[in-house]
Amino acid sequence: MSVWQPLARKVLEAEEITDQEALAVLECPNDALLDLLDSAYQVRKRYYGNKVKLNMIINTKSGLCPENCGYCAQSRDSTAPIEKYRMMEKEAIVQGAKRAHEQKSGTYCIVASGRGPSKRELATVTSAVEEIKQHYDIKICACLGLLEPEQANQLKEAGVDRYNHNINTSENHHDHITTSHSYYDRVATVNAAKASGISPCSGVIVGMKEKKEDVIEMARALKALNADSIPVNFLHAMDGTLLEGTNELTPTYCLKVLCLFRFINPTKEIRISGGREVNLRSLQPFGLYPANSIFIGDYLTTEGQTGLKDHKMIEDLGFEIDYVTTEEIV
Repeated sequence: MSVWQPLARKVLEAEEITDQEALAVLECPNDALLDLLDSAYQVRKRYYGNKVKLNMIINTKSGLCPENCGYCAQSRDSTAPIEKYRMMEKEAIVQGAKRAHEQKSGTYCIVASGRGPSKRELATVTSAVEEIKQHYDIKICACLGLLEPEQANQLKEAGVDRYNHNINTSENHHDHITTSHSYYDRVATVNAAKASGISPCSGVIVGMKEKKEDVIEMARALKALNADSIPVNFLHAMDGTLLEGTNELTPTYCLKVLCLFRFINPTKEIRISGGREVNLRSLQPFGLYPANSIFIGDYLTTEGQTGLKDHKMIEDLGFEIDYVTTEEIV
């Protein structure tokens, strides 16, 4: 019997794994990785079967951000050669929802750089969401930075289903990544979304010089926040950012991280997010044994794998896309 099967049974019996067990997952020998993946898959299968949720991003405002996040090409301190532009017009955001629907994405993520949305930016997003909901049966996730309770209520009234605001790293490691806002600012935004009745989405970026204990703490913090959706990003360090040249991840370690997040948050949507292609590389398909969700298409400032390749990867695994097949609403 696999040494990891008892851990899977423990999780399925609603018991929390210990810190020692969590560390053992991250330090699993590579020759035991298939056993670990199989055990994580047993948990994933209980709650999600073989279905895979697809998500698509639109970057509605790029760069011009006053924050100093070390991983981000859009930061005030970044010299990365990215395209910079102010908030898109409503029509462009609505058109993006059409593309997401055509790519069989169940969730359309409206993202904007900045500390938080201005009154005008919020009005553009809410107006676009109202129109999208008239035409497409698609879940809308907004990611607009730090949020006040009244802003969260406006998004809820417009039809936003989910709000994303990542904790990104552990509380202890936070000040090594950014100092222009606090860890508690991020937690407060997640709680504001929850209080308004919006489903909370919050995740992490792994590979930012944190310790394994920080990764465990991230997973536990998201459990405490009761985030419904957990994006797990793997750092794709861009030239010109403060974390330029950081490259400490391996495909096998990334898979172990995904298994850990599944064991600690067994019932939640675990989404393989930014950095999937460059960090998991040829092992990308294995990530869907612990995770049940991916982004398709491009990310905010980096390119992703084509939707067609992702569809084929899911099909080749014998999995199926979790997708509402309704046509455009007339």
